[in-house]
Amino acid sequence: MSSTNNDLPTSIVIFGASGDLTQRKLIPSLFNLFRKGRAPKKLHILGFGGAAYSDEEFRKHLHAGLKEFAGYAFTEDDWNAFAPKLRYFQGKYQELEDFQKLAEYLSALEGESANRLFYMALPPKLFPVTIENLDASAQLIENGTWRRVVLEKPFGTSLESAITLNQQVHKALQENQIYRIDHYLGKETVQNILFTRFANTIFEPLWNRNYIDHVQITVAEKVGLEHRAKFYDSVGVLRDMFQNHLLQLLMLVAMEPPASFSASHLRNEKVKVLSAVQPILPEQVSANTVRAQYKGYRQEEQVNPNSSTATYAALRLFINNWRWKGVPFYLRSGKSLAGKQSQIIIQFKEPPLAMFPMQTMKPNLLALYLQPDEGVHLRFEAKAPDTVNETRSVDMEFHYAQEFGPSAIPEAYERLLLDAIQGDASLFTRADEVEAAWALIDPIIRTWETHQTPPLASYKPGSWGPAEAYDLLARDGRRWLDEEAG
Repeated sequence: MSSTNNDLPTSIVIFGASGDLTQRKLIPSLFNLFRKGRAPKKLHILGFGGAAYSDEEFRKHLHAGLKEFAGYAFTEDDWNAFAPKLRYFQGKYQELEDFQKLAEYLSALEGESANRLFYMALPPKLFPVTIENLDASAQLIENGTWRRVVLEKPFGTSLESAITLNQQVHKALQENQIYRIDHYLGKETVQNILFTRFANTIFEPLWNRNYIDHVQITVAEKVGLEHRAKFYDSVGVLRDMFQNHLLQLLMLVAMEPPASFSASHLRNEKVKVLSAVQPILPEQVSANTVRAQYKGYRQEEQVNPNSSTATYAALRLFINNWRWKGVPFYLRSGKSLAGKQSQIIIQFKEPPLAMFPMQTMKPNLLALYLQPDEGVHLRFEAKAPDTVNETRSVDMEFHYAQEFGPSAIPEAYERLLLDAIQGDASLFTRADEVEAAWALIDPIIRTWETHQTPPLASYKPGSWGPAEAYDLLARDGRRWLDEEAG
């Protein structure tokens, strides 16, 4: 077990420190934790990478990144207090000798026993050799301290590769030392799903098949490839978004109340949801999925001109348990859509008896807006004054920006880094959770790639997706609620 001794110095070693993630996300988050007084008092941050930086050059590089990417105001006095904590160590991931030198450097820097957090801001193919060299250089031994390793997504590209990767990292690490990060879980609004459900007794009694008609989960991106063409064309939307982000949202919406918000209880309930999702068999893929590519994708730089990579997908899933039996969950995500939007819409059932002489009555909706206009909306019906039978939909709204200010929501990595330092794994994915997610997505990917079914649809950039995605819901007598996503 990891020690909880947080009075010792803490060293954060970032592998891949010369990369984009460190400059854009990790250092701005660590700096903000420092400014807020939440970082460990005795803190060392060491960047490890192949680029040739001096400590001062590394600090200038990160300072420039803060000015461009931080998203909050800071003073030069704040930076001058933080900068001495930053150092750089040049090395190669395949060279054990470099890791032995790293161990000596850290010991001299710390001067005493210290806790260490190793952050893998690296391609997954480098995880095994990096962890193997950390282990071989005796840097993962706890002995009254703690050692934790944060692994960036994607964690594998298939079920088989995820299992292999888990086996490789488990050779040197216990599961409680491994923090597989999905930055989506660090978003305040994603965490608010749990609070909306379990801190408000008005919702949970209705949160089941008796009252909910269906659930829609949308993660829409307005942008296209953004210089990720080579990576994205080999991955596609299911691997990039569904296996992690969308299934995480599904789990938080559908899970049973945990006994507590401890990491083990919370993650146990999430895994139970994935275990209950009805697998889509190869012969069912065509009827329950949509794959599409935006027009002009094959002309993008570094994209295969004959590419069949899907940039849009929609799935219909069912959860076979007591709470959700028969309730469809519709998931969709894509690039070059009409707007940037992450949201969950819970549509309640219509009243069982038409008591009022009106033509139509809109069903109640609970909308959880995760970005960009973060908040919660509850739509219900009210009679319009001075009419016989006209109704009007009214919206009870809560917006984070209005309530707490436009800069109130911190960067997701800020929360996740703090949790990793404090040893709270609640918002990180466990080995069995990763494998269960791949077990659901893998058969769909294989059917798409080997049988090319359903046919690859196309959609116009700037739309909400292909007509086939609307047909998927229309067959059930439902529709995508684009006006709530606009």
